[in-house]
Amino acid sequence: MSLLSRPKLSSDGCYQNITPKSANWEYVGFQAHELAPQQTLNWIDPDKESCLVILSGKADIRVDKHTFHSLGDRMSVFEDKKPHAVYAPNNSQVSIKAITKLELAIATAPGFGNYPARHIKPEDMTNEVRGEGSNTRSICNILPEYDEADSLLVVEVKTPAGNWSSYPPHKHDSDNPPVESYLEETYYHRINPPQGFVFQRVYTDDLAIDETMAVEDKCVVLVPRGYHPVGVPYGYDSYYLNVMAGPKRRWIFKNHPDHQWMLDKA
Repeated sequence: MSLLSRPKLSSDGCYQNITPKSANWEYVGFQAHELAPQQTLNWIDPDKESCLVILSGKADIRVDKHTFHSLGDRMSVFEDKKPHAVYAPNNSQVSIKAITKLELAIATAPGFGNYPARHIKPEDMTNEVRGEGSNTRSICNILPEYDEADSLLVVEVKTPAGNWSSYPPHKHDSDNPPVESYLEETYYHRINPPQGFVFQRVYTDDLAIDETMAVEDKCVVLVPRGYHPVGVPYGYDSYYLNVMAGPKRRWIFKNHPDHQWMLDKA
């Protein structure tokens, strides 16, 4: 099975639909939608919590009795702004109505009803810069480990042209805290300008998985296990949205030992 999912637009506006069944794993689901103004999207999932990320555009979102009006401040993921997001527990009736043209990401994972619906505001999200030199990238923590959710971890990353990201290579495929945690992961990629591409390699220590992909705009890369660095060519900026989930809601990664020297040197 290929680890690269290319966009395929359906009549309801969905162009990425990753399920645990299609990915041959247990926890992470991911959808990406393009909705026209006034178009609606409705669902209820008895077993899955959701994090709805407004990538671009504006929308009204209702989760059961909670209504969040006119969410969204940016018209492109490449604007220097944080997104708006909504957390919806499992077994919630979710309704989305696009106000403008809307690009929407929906992250899902097992939910247990422990937390109520809420608007995750841009001011509640933290930013950080990781790396140095041509390994520098900007992080926005949308639904990190220290915020309330049953399973989901969600983060977006912007990487300038010519830089590397998710680098040095790291993995999180062993349920062995505090050394490492087991988390499945999806990468939803956007490229600016959109005719470009980035490179992503997914590989394990024993090379049972070893796939290097030229990833185009709106593609999704699946990371069932192994290391997963991203390289961004000159002339194109990279954005990706990460969704992670596993048996424990902890992000503990292990760097590839061959490349640990870079961090030790720093």
